[in-house]
Amino acid sequence: MADDILSNYQHIIDSFTFITGSKGVFDLRVNGDLLYSKHATGRHAENGEALHLFRDYVGTDVPTYPKSET
Repeated sequence: MADDILSNYQHIIDSFTFITGSKGVFDLRVNGDLLYSKHATGRHAENGEALHLFRDYVGTDVPTYPKSET
């Protein structure tokens, strides 16, 4: 989850802290706004779900970080 967000939006993120709670519970918050809560949903986020929620939060007009061609 953190890798997805950071690799796609590192150019707009000033600070990123990933803090887990007990029993693997975690929240995804941006600027204090709750985007995802494992405690509330009772499940892990699905692949790409956190990235989608983050993209919706920042706006689809914000471009992702350019990927280098290999």
